[in-house]
Amino acid sequence: MDLGIQICDFSWPGTPASIPGTLTRIAQDAEAAGVRSLWLMDHYFQIAPFGPPEAEMLEGYSTLAFLAGRTERVELGLMVTGVTHRHPAVLVKTVTTVDVLSGGRAWLGIGAAWNEVEHAGLGIPFPPLRERFERLEETLQIAHRMWAGDESPYTGRHYRLERPVNSPPPVRRPPIMIGGSGERKTLRMVAEYADACNIFDAGLEVVKRKYDVLAEHCVALGRDPEEVRRTVLTRLSLTESGGEQMPYGEVSMSVGEAVQKLGDLAGLGTQTVTLAMGNDTDPAAWELLAEVIRQVA
Repeated sequence: MDLGIQICDFSWPGTPASIPGTLTRIAQDAEAAGVRSLWLMDHYFQIAPFGPPEAEMLEGYSTLAFLAGRTERVELGLMVTGVTHRHPAVLVKTVTTVDVLSGGRAWLGIGAAWNEVEHAGLGIPFPPLRERFERLEETLQIAHRMWAGDESPYTGRHYRLERPVNSPPPVRRPPIMIGGSGERKTLRMVAEYADACNIFDAGLEVVKRKYDVLAEHCVALGRDPEEVRRTVLTRLSLTESGGEQMPYGEVSMSVGEAVQKLGDLAGLGTQTVTLAMGNDTDPAAWELLAEVIRQVA
């Protein structure tokens, strides 16, 4: 098992001037601790439980480009890109650019989008759920084509591309993660198009069921379920003894408690756990995370 970190909160003392330095320190502390991947949200307004809509929020892909220049090894992605936020071909070009500039460390995390408030606030069209899933599937098809170097015309129900040139190509084809756990549509798309799923930590029984449903979709499509990386997103903050109240409502864990939790998820076949840490600005938390990583490696 490996660990990822999701940075969700940018409301730090001294903002906005303090944001570049604080963000750099978190990313570099994560890399030094042995974290494999670093993730941001794809929101324009802040969301609960991290703060009110008017709290500080950075645009995701420009922030990943910033982090690419301040890290060396950690992989970079958004968990997850809202399919309504960018035209598919522009999105593929953007992720490719992050991949090239980071030396092959970009992921495409993507989902059907859900936050109608920020769409309305910024004037972004927010079609019905069925159409958002149609657009998601077309975006995935376009990503596969462009990363394969296919410049032939694409005609879908919602998107038409005359010549989807993507030069330079990525250093590596960015892995695709589809976020969400809908059993009929989302997990079927994971089985058909993605390299990884992302399941919210709603308890071991729920996570196991989602993995089982994903495996069924893979088998139905003739794909080996082991080709899809199984990942879970959870909130987990570390303190020396655990039991402390954290900013986002969770109670902190000790190293031993965290190792037990991660071990339980590993027992279900989870290969990556991504943590949103309520105390990610505390250097002591990263020292504890390094010990957790050492024990679960």
